[in-house]
Amino acid sequence: MKRKIRLQRGSQDDLRLEEFEVEVETGMVVLDAIHRIQATEAPDLAVRWNCKAGKCGSCSAEINGRPKLTCMTRLSDYPDDETLTVQPMKTFPIIKDLVTDVSWNYEVNKKITPYQHTETDEDPIMFQEEVDRVQEFRKCIECFLCQDVCHVLRSHDMKQEFAGPRFMIRNAGLEMHPLDQGNRLNNIKNEDGIGLCNITKCCTFACPEHIEITDNAIIPMKERVVDEYYDPLKWLWNRVTGKSN
Repeated sequence: MKRKIRLQRGSQDDLRLEEFEVEVETGMVVLDAIHRIQATEAPDLAVRWNCKAGKCGSCSAEINGRPKLTCMTRLSDYPDDETLTVQPMKTFPIIKDLVTDVSWNYEVNKKITPYQHTETDEDPIMFQEEVDRVQEFRKCIECFLCQDVCHVLRSHDMKQEFAGPRFMIRNAGLEMHPLDQGNRLNNIKNEDGIGLCNITKCCTFACPEHIEITDNAIIPMKERVVDEYYDPLKWLWNRVTGKSN
């Protein structure tokens, strides 16, 4: 059986959609079809991929306008007569074809205060709830689909003001770690711009690892920032004692 697939081709200054008709078989995923097009019709097609198991996050793209991992999206998820349109993530600059420049994310990651271990002579005690919470955030595969759908980054391009949901997860995983003694709230508020998130949950819906980004990471971080900087009693105490946030 043959299917029609449109792929975005070109670089930033020369973007176009090219339609291909590719032979497909039962069980194929979108990435398989892209590889077949690359092998038979477009050897110069640029596409990023690695594990093909949904764990490296490399093959992120937009399929019919929705953020997906191409290696985890079956062709059978769509009607046989539907033409699939595969485009790169729109939030990031295009290098070529389906490959985008996501290096900004790694620069943001460098600015986050790393884990600060609590020195103690006693054996640390961690409750299972605390372990589960931190492990959920560690499931992130850095596919950056949450960054792609975040309207603060996608529609308003506020990359200098907002770190995005992926790094709210990283901050939350560190801040909620029971043995971490670092304090990142000032950076979360001012540098990472958590106040710009209006919790639409787009990032949560896009996450292929089903991390509850909004409910378990962003909202608790918002609450901690509010407690630290906007609590009226704390503000009064800081004024009396001469402390400032």
